[in-house]
Amino acid sequence: MAKLKYLVIHCTATPSGREVSSGEIRAWHTNPVSKGGRGWKQVGYTDLIHLDGEVERLVENNEDANVDPWEITNGAKGYNSVSRHIVYVGGVASDGKTPKDTRTKEQKLAMETYVKEFHRRFPKVRIIGHREVAAKGCPSFDVQAWLKTIGINQ
Repeated sequence: MAKLKYLVIHCTATPSGREVSSGEIRAWHTNPVSKGGRGWKQVGYTDLIHLDGEVERLVENNEDANVDPWEITNGAKGYNSVSRHIVYVGGVASDGKTPKDTRTKEQKLAMETYVKEFHRRFPKVRIIGHREVAAKGCPSFDVQAWLKTIGINQ
């Protein structure tokens, strides 16, 4: 068990308007490489924010300030044992590869509610975008700038 240090925000890297199911994400992450997956033991995210703003739990956790071994998700290499990971559906332009903030109004509201509540409960946990700890475009928006717009100063 490790102390929770980060909440990492991700995108599914799918085009605007294309919904993604939890089953698809599980297949992407946990199917064997030979079947198009990554071969991971666990899905990469704790929670998924759908296009309509619904938040779906992908990996159970006991909602405390620690990351128990059974709560670890594979969201950011080197950070998983001290992080929780959330993902919104979308994050790329219609070309399927250019990073773009495609969050719907409903997703923005759900993410703001989620992050504010998380920050209220765990004020010492740093909220970051995946690209802050990996050479990626994910989550396709500047998390630190966005946090300031919703009144969170870390």
